Amino acid sequence: MRSWRIVLISALALVTVGCSSAEKPAAAPKPSPTKAVTLKEPCAVLAGDAVGKAIERQSVTGAPGPDQNTAANGGKAKTCVYSAEGKQVGALAVTRYDGNKVKPDAMIASIKEKKPGSRDVPGIAEGALYYVEEAKTATLVAAKVVGGVPILVSYSGPAKMTPEQMTPLVKQAIDAES
Repeated sequence: MRSWRIVLISALALVTVGCSSAEKPAAAPKPSPTKAVTLKEPCAVLAGDAVGKAIERQSVTGAPGPDQNTAANGGKAKTCVYSAEGKQVGALAVTRYDGNKVKPDAMIASIKEKKPGSRDVPGIAEGALYYVEEAKTATLVAAKVVGGVPILVSYSGPAKMTPEQMTPLVKQAIDAES
Protein backbone atom coordinates (compact mmCIF):
# COMPACT_ATOMS: atom_id res chain seq x y z
CA MET A 1 0.00 0.00 0.00
CA ARG A 2 1.60 3.24 -1.15
CA SER A 3 0.30 5.36 1.73
CA TRP A 4 2.54 3.56 4.23
CA ARG A 5 5.62 3.51 2.00
CA ILE A 6 7.22 6.67 3.39
CA VAL A 7 6.62 5.58 6.99
CA LEU A 8 8.00 2.10 6.49
CA ILE A 9 11.05 3.28 4.56
CA SER A 10 11.75 5.90 7.21
CA ALA A 11 11.23 3.68 10.23
CA LEU A 12 13.12 0.71 8.83
CA ALA A 13 16.05 2.86 7.73
CA LEU A 14 16.32 4.41 11.15
CA VAL A 15 15.86 1.25 13.17
CA THR A 16 18.74 -0.48 11.38
CA VAL A 17 21.25 2.34 11.87
CA GLY A 18 21.75 1.98 15.63
CA CYS A 19 24.01 -1.07 15.50
CA SER A 20 25.89 -0.31 12.31
CA SER A 21 28.54 1.84 13.91
CA ALA A 22 32.06 0.49 13.66
CA GLU A 23 32.75 1.60 17.23
CA LYS A 24 32.96 -1.36 19.61
CA PRO A 25 33.78 -0.54 23.23
CA ALA A 26 36.49 -2.78 24.70
CA ALA A 27 35.10 -3.22 28.19
CA ALA A 28 32.18 -1.03 29.04
CA PRO A 29 32.18 0.35 32.56
CA LYS A 30 29.15 -0.32 34.68
CA PRO A 31 26.50 2.09 33.43
CA SER A 32 25.40 4.79 35.79
CA PRO A 33 21.71 4.76 36.57
CA THR A 34 19.65 6.66 34.03
CA LYS A 35 16.15 7.89 34.39
CA ALA A 36 13.46 6.01 32.52
CA VAL A 37 12.97 7.67 29.15
CA THR A 38 9.49 7.85 27.76
CA LEU A 39 9.33 9.43 24.34
CA LYS A 40 6.25 11.34 23.35
CA GLU A 41 3.93 10.10 20.63
CA PRO A 42 5.08 11.51 17.27
CA CYS A 43 1.64 12.92 16.43
CA ALA A 44 1.66 14.79 19.76
CA VAL A 45 5.01 16.51 19.16
CA LEU A 46 4.32 17.50 15.55
CA ALA A 47 0.78 18.56 14.72
CA GLY A 48 -0.67 18.39 11.23
CA ASP A 49 -0.93 22.20 11.20
CA ALA A 50 2.88 22.50 11.45
CA VAL A 51 3.32 20.09 8.53
CA GLY A 52 0.67 21.97 6.54
CA LYS A 53 2.49 25.27 7.10
CA ALA A 54 5.81 23.76 5.95
CA ILE A 55 4.35 22.31 2.73
CA GLU A 56 1.83 25.13 2.19
CA ARG A 57 -1.26 22.89 2.36
CA GLN A 58 -4.35 23.17 4.46
CA SER A 59 -6.16 20.50 6.42
CA VAL A 60 -3.14 18.28 7.07
CA THR A 61 -3.87 15.67 9.73
CA GLY A 62 -1.65 13.18 11.53
CA ALA A 63 -2.50 9.61 12.51
CA PRO A 64 -0.36 7.05 14.35
CA GLY A 65 1.49 4.72 12.00
CA PRO A 66 2.94 1.28 12.66
CA ASP A 67 5.58 0.74 15.36
CA GLN A 68 8.85 -0.85 14.22
CA ASN A 69 11.08 -2.66 16.72
CA THR A 70 14.49 -4.26 16.19
CA ALA A 71 15.77 -6.44 19.01
CA ALA A 72 19.32 -6.57 17.61
CA ASN A 73 20.04 -2.91 18.39
CA GLY A 74 17.25 -2.01 20.81
CA GLY A 75 15.60 0.22 18.21
CA LYS A 76 11.97 1.04 18.93
CA ALA A 77 10.27 3.38 16.46
CA LYS A 78 6.92 5.10 16.75
CA THR A 79 5.51 6.85 13.71
CA CYS A 80 2.92 9.41 12.65
CA VAL A 81 1.57 9.59 9.10
CA TYR A 82 0.43 12.96 7.75
CA SER A 83 -2.28 13.26 5.10
CA ALA A 84 -4.10 15.99 3.21
CA GLU A 85 -7.12 15.48 0.98
CA GLY A 86 -6.79 11.70 1.33
CA LYS A 87 -3.13 11.58 0.20
CA GLN A 88 -0.07 10.95 2.33
CA VAL A 89 2.19 14.00 2.52
CA GLY A 90 4.81 12.78 4.99
CA ALA A 91 5.71 10.79 8.07
CA LEU A 92 7.54 11.35 11.33
CA ALA A 93 9.45 8.54 13.04
CA VAL A 94 10.89 8.76 16.56
CA THR A 95 13.29 5.90 17.31
CA ARG A 96 14.91 5.15 20.66
CA TYR A 97 17.83 2.74 21.18
CA ASP A 98 17.50 1.32 24.69
CA GLY A 99 20.68 -0.35 25.91
CA ASN A 100 22.66 0.82 22.88
CA LYS A 101 25.27 3.43 23.76
CA VAL A 102 25.88 4.56 20.17
CA LYS A 103 26.68 8.27 20.04
CA PRO A 104 24.71 10.73 17.86
CA ASP A 105 27.71 11.51 15.66
CA ALA A 106 28.19 7.77 15.00
CA MET A 107 24.49 7.40 14.11
CA ILE A 108 24.66 10.31 11.66
CA ALA A 109 27.96 9.02 10.18
CA SER A 110 26.41 5.57 9.68
CA ILE A 111 23.43 7.02 7.81
CA LYS A 112 25.69 9.31 5.77
CA GLU A 113 27.78 6.32 4.72
CA LYS A 114 24.66 4.51 3.46
CA LYS A 115 23.08 7.54 1.75
CA PRO A 116 25.28 8.92 -1.03
CA GLY A 117 24.64 12.61 -1.67
CA SER A 118 23.40 13.21 1.86
CA ARG A 119 24.36 16.49 3.49
CA ASP A 120 24.72 17.77 7.03
CA VAL A 121 22.08 20.15 8.37
CA PRO A 122 23.52 22.40 11.08
CA GLY A 123 21.67 23.63 14.15
CA ILE A 124 19.52 20.60 14.98
CA ALA A 125 20.15 18.46 18.06
CA GLU A 126 23.59 16.79 18.18
CA GLY A 127 23.68 16.14 14.43
CA ALA A 128 21.33 16.10 11.46
CA LEU A 129 21.37 14.92 7.86
CA TYR A 130 19.21 15.44 4.75
CA TYR A 131 19.02 13.02 1.82
CA VAL A 132 16.79 12.07 -1.11
CA GLU A 133 16.20 8.42 -2.05
CA GLU A 134 15.48 7.30 -5.60
CA ALA A 135 14.16 10.79 -6.46
CA LYS A 136 10.97 9.81 -4.57
CA THR A 137 11.46 10.47 -0.87
CA ALA A 138 13.31 13.22 1.00
CA THR A 139 14.32 12.62 4.61
CA LEU A 140 15.78 14.78 7.35
CA VAL A 141 17.06 12.85 10.36
CA ALA A 142 18.46 14.21 13.63
CA ALA A 143 20.11 12.47 16.58
CA LYS A 144 20.60 13.22 20.25
CA VAL A 145 20.81 11.49 23.62
CA VAL A 146 17.89 11.83 26.06
CA GLY A 147 18.37 10.53 29.60
CA GLY A 148 21.26 8.34 28.44
CA VAL A 149 19.25 6.83 25.56
CA PRO A 150 20.19 7.63 21.94
CA ILE A 151 17.26 8.74 19.78
CA LEU A 152 16.71 9.54 16.13
CA VAL A 153 13.91 11.71 14.81
CA SER A 154 13.16 11.57 11.11
CA TYR A 155 10.70 13.31 8.83
CA SER A 156 10.16 11.85 5.36
CA GLY A 157 8.13 13.42 2.59
CA PRO A 158 8.09 13.81 -1.19
CA ALA A 159 11.46 14.34 -2.87
CA LYS A 160 10.56 17.95 -3.65
CA MET A 161 10.67 18.82 0.08
CA THR A 162 13.76 20.85 0.87
CA PRO A 163 15.88 20.82 4.03
CA GLU A 164 14.51 24.30 4.72
CA GLN A 165 10.94 22.95 4.78
CA MET A 166 11.86 19.94 6.92
CA THR A 167 14.18 21.61 9.43
CA PRO A 168 11.47 23.28 11.55
CA LEU A 169 9.49 20.01 11.63
CA VAL A 170 12.39 17.86 12.82
CA LYS A 171 13.67 20.56 15.16
CA GLN A 172 10.24 20.89 16.81
CA ALA A 173 9.92 17.12 17.21
CA ILE A 174 13.42 16.46 18.55
CA ASP A 175 13.36 19.49 20.86
CA ALA A 176 10.14 18.14 22.41
CA GLU A 177 12.08 15.03 23.50
CA SER A 178 14.01 15.97 26.62
